[in-house]
Amino acid sequence: MNLFELLAGEDNHSALVTPGGRSLTYKQLRDNVVGLVSQLNSFGLTRGERIAIAMTNGSPMAITFLAAALCGTAAPLNPKYKQDEFAFYYEDTQANALITLSGEPEAAIAAVTPNMMLINAKVNADGTLSFELVKTGSKPRESSNPAAPNADDLAMILHTSGTTSRPKRVPIRHRNLIASANNIITAYSLTDADTTLCLMPLFHVHGLVGCLLSTLASGGTLICPNGFNALEFWKLVDTYKPTWYSAAPTMHQTILARASRNTEIVQANRFRFIRSSSASLPPIIIEQLEATLNAPVVESYSMTEASHLMTTNPLPPKERKPGSVGYGFGVDVGIMDSEGNLLSQGSLGEVVVKAPNVIDGYENNPEANATAFVNGWFRTGDQGTVDADGYLRLTGRIKELINRGGEKISPLEVDDVLLRHPAVAEALAFAVPHKSLGEDIHAAVVLKGEVGEKELLAHCSTMLADFKVPKQIHILDQLPRGATGKLQRLAMAKLLNIG
Repeated sequence: MNLFELLAGEDNHSALVTPGGRSLTYKQLRDNVVGLVSQLNSFGLTRGERIAIAMTNGSPMAITFLAAALCGTAAPLNPKYKQDEFAFYYEDTQANALITLSGEPEAAIAAVTPNMMLINAKVNADGTLSFELVKTGSKPRESSNPAAPNADDLAMILHTSGTTSRPKRVPIRHRNLIASANNIITAYSLTDADTTLCLMPLFHVHGLVGCLLSTLASGGTLICPNGFNALEFWKLVDTYKPTWYSAAPTMHQTILARASRNTEIVQANRFRFIRSSSASLPPIIIEQLEATLNAPVVESYSMTEASHLMTTNPLPPKERKPGSVGYGFGVDVGIMDSEGNLLSQGSLGEVVVKAPNVIDGYENNPEANATAFVNGWFRTGDQGTVDADGYLRLTGRIKELINRGGEKISPLEVDDVLLRHPAVAEALAFAVPHKSLGEDIHAAVVLKGEVGEKELLAHCSTMLADFKVPKQIHILDQLPRGATGKLQRLAMAKLLNIG
């Protein structure tokens, strides 16, 4: 089985909808993808070859990803990278070709090597795509007509975020993606009656699997704007009536902030559910989202190495436990000590997972594989506990835990306390070097009201043990984020020039 078999929606049912543009039915999508794969084969591209993609969000990106993954191995890249970054990823993935839309972005095209093909995607009048070979590359090529990919072929290659080390290559097979998409369908009871608003970038596993593939595999409809725009969100909701959406915490907070200006739309368009992934969603934000949008918010736990979904809180009437990320759907979850021993229920340790959606290992990285894959389990690098009902609670990335003179502090706990102050819009606790303690705790906040550092420290003191109260709180205009919106907790001390 390969990804093409996920596109099983009814012929005349809407598959991809472009706001302000043409929509594609499942039959149009299937026919277009088959034609594009044939075009790529005619250029000389075939199974196993790496096809980089640099495009903004939208239906063209979704279609191109499917075609590239079914011809060779798709390598979606952030279109906002600089030229040097594109050059790094082309070399690291051994890219054979680059596909862009209408000759953009320029930095991606400028970084193309002599051996790489350059392919331009063009949108046809009916909303479908066609490919044009702009540059052949220096290697001789012949038209190919290979067999369709099988379940073990690599569908795409992504990278870890690389916040603590050089990014690792994550090779994801067709069978991994199919398993993850089906787990998401099961977890949220997705059907062809569902419409999803795609807010996450389609160069990231959350957007590709959590939004695109899970929707198409359920026969539902995906609304594909050209990116997340807080000013446009509620207009899109009013126009297209999505039944659910999935987003990162920062997006949820932005949506929540604008909900009060769109109360009629909120009341008229109730979501079946709202999903959060990619980072921890503070419990106070879940409470506010549910109260304001009148829909259940389900927090989930995902990683690129697991082709996205690992655990999630279930939908009502099943219990959603605040502060937990739910339990595994098609995924076994355990807690392991530093020696590789599985621990008993309730113990604190490293979260490990085992499932068909988990990759076999990093590409050409035996050292990382020896550390991350133990006795069939993948070590996530996160610390947590599993309760008697199987619900997982995360206490933070092991590398992000703050060791203050032997006292271990979860920065997530401090974040949540700060966010409970009515003047705080965003919060991020982090470690700073300390001569005698080893590490001390600071925090950074973005405000939405009038408050000073002294009041915020007093607020923390009423809800946290003394050793957990930040030594200093930095008031910033914005918190630093990586390419996928993740907060840069480990880099904060350096970025603020502390220590």
